[in-house]
Amino acid sequence: MADPMRIRARLTGDTVEVKVLMAHPMETGLRKDSSGKLIPAHYIETVNATCKGKDVLTADWGPAVSKNPFLAFRFKGAAKGDKVTITWKDTAGESRTDDAVVS
Repeated sequence: MADPMRIRARLTGDTVEVKVLMAHPMETGLRKDSSGKLIPAHYIETVNATCKGKDVLTADWGPAVSKNPFLAFRFKGAAKGDKVTITWKDTAGESRTDDAVVS
């Protein structure tokens, strides 16, 4: 399983700003290893963020996203102490879910 995501969620006024750093190789399937063989594609396809049981972000990604991607977004409707949950799924069938508390 992948390393935990580093998530920060901060409330400013009525808007929550979320910053996420995900550990993932994000291989495109176009690079070759030292022996000249293609490295299989392995990248995050979907990212979903929820708060209080409601989706606040859904993203479909492709192979053009960089290694160890950083994601930042804002949404309204949360309060301090609420939990933000981030889930990603990749092309290899792996997934990761982590939480952060809004501060």
